[in-house]
Amino acid sequence: MVWLTEQQIGRWKRKRILMVGSFMCWLIIMFITPKVPLRHHLFADKRNFMGVPNTLNVITNFPFLIIGVLGFVLCLGGSFFNISLKGEIWGWTLFYAGIASFAFGSAFYHLKPDDNRIVWDTLPILIAYSSLFSSFLVERAGERVGLSCLILLLFTSFLSIAYARVFNDLRLCMTFQLIPCLVIPVMTVLLPPKYTHSRFWLWATAAYAIAKIQGLADNKIYNTNRYIISGHSLGHLCSAVATLLLTIMLLYRSIRFHRLGDLKGRP
Repeated sequence: MVWLTEQQIGRWKRKRILMVGSFMCWLIIMFITPKVPLRHHLFADKRNFMGVPNTLNVITNFPFLIIGVLGFVLCLGGSFFNISLKGEIWGWTLFYAGIASFAFGSAFYHLKPDDNRIVWDTLPILIAYSSLFSSFLVERAGERVGLSCLILLLFTSFLSIAYARVFNDLRLCMTFQLIPCLVIPVMTVLLPPKYTHSRFWLWATAAYAIAKIQGLADNKIYNTNRYIISGHSLGHLCSAVATLLLTIMLLYRSIRFHRLGDLKGRP
């Protein structure tokens, strides 16, 4: 019993260190990076096919709609995904709802990019990231920690959008998307997984990181491939691959062990 108590204390300390470390990373990034104004709506590929402005930037959102709707339906079905806790069900359902909403919001934004429409592009993806990170924490750190963070992260999502509109600065939104890319790989290594196929977390994180790099190299990629497809459009497709990897993980994973916190209250 003494060993078990010490083990639980050690895990709790690691969780607190990771949370505090994430917050400190966010503060450091906010201080060292320059202001990113909203007026950055200049994308490399402005081609118009069949009367659709910025066609490829619009239609590359379609995979998000397919995966988001499919995942949302499977979450509601309850028997297709290997999800064992209510906190995970809420988190994953909200994640897929956010992904499906992002498909519409991003397509709407790219039809005519401006300061007003960018909210519909950014808010759904921030909600999806919040619920995804919450689901990850439910699995790795416990249901109470994950659900508490979900509320905090959703509040931060809306705060980030408000900050961007009031101060004309996207840094809070951008760092909010960056932190999970840094924290999830670290927590994947330090905290034991509840399920099998946990490597999919790392693969999905890598795919998303590549997508962000492609978005930053929008013009360079577009020029390099002789104006076939831009970095931003490729970023959409690579982000969709990340969500697909997570969906495959949910379909094929199985429980490795039950945590003590998960067994409380069960007969």
